[in-house]
Amino acid sequence: MHPASDMGRVPSYLKDHRKRLRQRFLDGGAAAVPDYEMLELILFGAIPRADVKPLAHSLIQQFGSLAGVVTAPESQLRKVEGVGETILVALKLAEAVAGRLTRAKVLNRPVISSWDALLDYCHTTMAHRGIEHARVLFLDRKNCLIADEEQGKGTVDHVPLYPREVLRRALELEASALILVHNHPTGDPTPSQQDIALTERIRTGAEALSLTLHDHLVIGKSTEFSFRAEGLL
Repeated sequence: MHPASDMGRVPSYLKDHRKRLRQRFLDGGAAAVPDYEMLELILFGAIPRADVKPLAHSLIQQFGSLAGVVTAPESQLRKVEGVGETILVALKLAEAVAGRLTRAKVLNRPVISSWDALLDYCHTTMAHRGIEHARVLFLDRKNCLIADEEQGKGTVDHVPLYPREVLRRALELEASALILVHNHPTGDPTPSQQDIALTERIRTGAEALSLTLHDHLVIGKSTEFSFRAEGLL
């Protein structure tokens, strides 16, 4: 039987492993640790007295990558053995921080001149979603972001987006321009005929209201499709 003072103590080999991993990350940054070890670092605080390596491996195996883990739906994460409330909070906090950091780079700046930052933000928030999500970025006269709103959630291959609602919201916000964004969970950002037809409807409606549709971005796993760049706008 262990003395009472030993109860709840972290085994020395785990302490050493955590210390080495933290130091490697501090010395070399993100490039020095693979996805599963980055996930271990996130989980250290949520599980302070146990080996989190098996859970990190299990999560990466199930969701494919660190990004896939932190953006996975809560309902799917809960199905993984060992994932409870504390771990869910840690993972969703990591997702929220990443989103806010990338969003901060496009706030209060002309979106057109910080296009790479905008693409980073869109990929961070949408590339790893399991279903289609549609967002609209509303811009002022200087093309600065004044609102970023999710307009709909759908299925693995469709998301409803209603031109009338998009344009009504643009008028409410006194926006001068907008950018449509949605993701393709398959990873292939090639737009469907539905995507093309919807974009044309919104462009036509926007022009009638003296609004500019700058672009429609379709976000894939590692790349994106720009209607503007491809000559569809």
